[in-house]
Amino acid sequence: MPPIPSYWGGSLKDSEESDAPLALWKILIAGGFGAGKTTLVGAVSEIVPLTTEETLTQASVRTDSVHGVEAKTTTTVALDFGKITLTLQRMALLLFGTPGQERFWFMWPDLAEGAVGAIVLVDTRRFEECYPAVEYFLSIGLPLVVAVNHFDGADRYEPEEVHTALDLPPGTPVVLCDARESAQGRQALIVLVQHALALATRNRPSSPLPSLSRSTRV
Repeated sequence: MPPIPSYWGGSLKDSEESDAPLALWKILIAGGFGAGKTTLVGAVSEIVPLTTEETLTQASVRTDSVHGVEAKTTTTVALDFGKITLTLQRMALLLFGTPGQERFWFMWPDLAEGAVGAIVLVDTRRFEECYPAVEYFLSIGLPLVVAVNHFDGADRYEPEEVHTALDLPPGTPVVLCDARESAQGRQALIVLVQHALALATRNRPSSPLPSLSRSTRV
C-alpha cells in the first residue's frame, strides 16, 4: 500500500478557524453505472459539485446496459468533484467521482494518482457492476470501503454477506448507506479515513497521524 500523504497537491487555509493550512486528502467515489456516485458527491459536498453528466442517447444502447436502472437518463462521462472539511482534524477531503462504464475505465489510473482511499458503491440490483472497481483498487493497494447503497425496493444484505460475496481482504469495511442522505455519506467517508489511517499506522507505526471518531463533526 502506498504511504498516506500528509496532504495531496498542496493545502488550503481555513481563515475562519485558524491560519494553519488544512491537510488535503484525495478520495475516490467509485462503483458501477448508476450506483449513486454523483448522488453521493452531491449529498456530502460543501461546495456546489462539479459534474460531467450527459444525457443517455440511443447511440449508447449497445454499450451502456440500463437493466435494473431503466429510469436513469444521464451518465458521468469524465468525473464528479466535491469537497468536504473535517474541521476538528484540520483536513479537507477532495472527492473525485469516477465514471462507471467500461468505455471510460481508461481514466481510472489518472484519477487514482495521489488518492488516499476509495469508496466503492454497490447497487444490489446490479451487484456485478462493482467488481471491476473493487478488483482495481485492491490490485493497486488503495484502501477502500464498500458502501452498499440502499435503493428503494432493492434486496437487502448484511455487511458480512457482502464482504463474503466480494471476497474482500480481512478488515475491509463494508457499510450500509443511502447515498441521498448527507449524514450517511459523511459517515461512510469517516469510516474510510479511519481505515486508511489504521493501515498507515500499521505500516508506519511512528507516524504522527490524526484519529477520527464516530462523533466527528463535518
